[in-house]
Amino acid sequence: MFFKNKAKTEVDQEQHELLENAQQRIKQKKRLFSHFVIFLIGSIFLVLINKILKYQEQYDWFIWAITVWAFLFVVHAFNVFVTYRFMGKDWERSQREKLVAKQKQRISEIQKEIETDFPLSKVNKKKEE
Repeated sequence: MFFKNKAKTEVDQEQHELLENAQQRIKQKKRLFSHFVIFLIGSIFLVLINKILKYQEQYDWFIWAITVWAFLFVVHAFNVFVTYRFMGKDWERSQREKLVAKQKQRISEIQKEIETDFPLSKVNKKKEE
């Protein structure tokens, strides 16, 4: 009876991780889409301000503003679609495992130092006296 619960919790945990990962990807893509819509609307406003409202009309500054903003959008899209594939869930898991292994190794080294500096036999003798 206890073994069935353990197996079920592991499956639930895996499903929970998959659900969290899916929700994270949905948020990333939603933010990218929002960024794109704001980019389009903002670009239109920049052109309108420069050409229709004639704000510094002698110089087409909106081109530079839109170019910089487009570059930032491309970087955002690159992070969502390309970087995520290389540094996604599997990469995070491997990095987590490496860090946990380093921490365990460091803890064992500290325990060895403590055991050599303060052996248990000496501590027990002091308590008995």
